[in-house]
Amino acid sequence: MSVSRKFRTLGLFLVLGALLAAGGCGHMSARMSSLECMQRVMYFESNRSSDDGMLAVGTVVMNRVKSDDFPDSVCAVVGQKNQFAPGVLSKPMTDSGKPRALRMAKQVLRGKRHPGVGEARFFHTAGYSFRYTNMHYMLMAGGNSFYVKRRAEPGRPNRSQEIVIAAAKANRAVPSEPPHTRPAAPVMVASAAPSRPAAPSRPAAPSRDVVFGSASPPPITFQPRPAPVLAAMPAPASPASIEELIALN
Repeated sequence: MSVSRKFRTLGLFLVLGALLAAGGCGHMSARMSSLECMQRVMYFESNRSSDDGMLAVGTVVMNRVKSDDFPDSVCAVVGQKNQFAPGVLSKPMTDSGKPRALRMAKQVLRGKRHPGVGEARFFHTAGYSFRYTNMHYMLMAGGNSFYVKRRAEPGRPNRSQEIVIAAAKANRAVPSEPPHTRPAAPVMVASAAPSRPAAPSRPAAPSRDVVFGSASPPPITFQPRPAPVLAAMPAPASPASIEELIALN
């Protein structure tokens, strides 16, 4: 075989090897059961010393299976590119964490979920920080921090990773989130129209309506005037003679 032919053959093997490595997870997941895929993702994504941490990883996997944004089977979710640890479906499981992962995988596939994970579909190694502002942390378990992607809003800030890590180290529950209250919509207040000067008052016009009193007018009373006092006049003197009497008449 010539040297050039040897190099061509070697190059062909290298290309085939790269293609097999790239698609190896997909082929292996097709040959594995949901139980084995779940066991492997728990084994390689948790610190393997905590049932709690393995249960949290399994809950995330099942949340993804239920979501429309991810594949609809356990092995397809676990084998999705760049989502879980490299070699999650191909590397050997060699330490005592293997039986623990198998036991917890069976519990998850029977319906058990971690209550602290909630609807979280994402996690990363605890302590790593990112500049994203849409990470609401739910729990720290098994060396991982689990979070929900959501936008922070007024009255509903996202919980920081420091809070869940501190709760895990103190072996206490993560503080519950207060009820979400949306801020009241601003009330538009109409500005008052400029006041106009008051018009000069006019005398009221005489009413043309005839008003009838409801009661009869009070009776008119007259005060009697005292009778004039007439001064007594002296009686006339008797005539002294017939001639005087004729003159008086």
